[in-house]
Amino acid sequence: MRAPFADGTLVTVPKEVENDDAMLTKILPLTDVMSTGHHAAVSAGVQQGGTAAVIGDGAVGLCGVLAAKRLGAERIIILGRHQNRLEIARRFGATEVVTSKDQQAVDEVLEMTKGGAESVLECVGNESSMDTAISITRPGGAIGYVGVPHGSETINLSRMFFSNITLRGGVAPARAYIPELLTDVVAGKIDPSPVLDLSVDLNGVPSGYAAMDKREAIKVMVRP
Repeated sequence: MRAPFADGTLVTVPKEVENDDAMLTKILPLTDVMSTGHHAAVSAGVQQGGTAAVIGDGAVGLCGVLAAKRLGAERIIILGRHQNRLEIARRFGATEVVTSKDQQAVDEVLEMTKGGAESVLECVGNESSMDTAISITRPGGAIGYVGVPHGSETINLSRMFFSNITLRGGVAPARAYIPELLTDVVAGKIDPSPVLDLSVDLNGVPSGYAAMDKREAIKVMVRP
């Protein structure tokens, strides 16, 4: 296997876990969804004792919940609609769940938080999710967006301007986050592996993609 720029991109796992299959499974999400969820939490300014709202119950959103918990959020609200995923969200630290969408979801979150969450993690990327994120952010708060934009090119800048809402995010710099997250995984402080709910071999990659597309799997792990 060829790894371009390996000296600057690869991270060495501790020798004591090299042959620990269970631990390696826990580490694997750091290369993608856990680092992305962490980027959303960092970009949204999640702080100790704060309130965070996470939009999306996919692998990144679930990892965003775990990241917000790791950063000390006292209250974590997840907006999603898949019961099995919401159960994982609760295991990861979500304190409340909103299963409605669009304006109804906005109204529920505003009522629950008495004005919005100071940190909002947008982990979907479409127009509806971005509108929801902007609408549920408390004045002076921040949105961390990591959902790949698709149909969300128009956003409510007026609301952001007059409410002093900060928007940060983008592609996660996973390599920068992996060392600190790796330390916590090895120490048993976090375990993002529940998002890997289906394993396939190389020949099963197409079926793995199909399972995710049909929402039959959250994230697929490929084994040789």
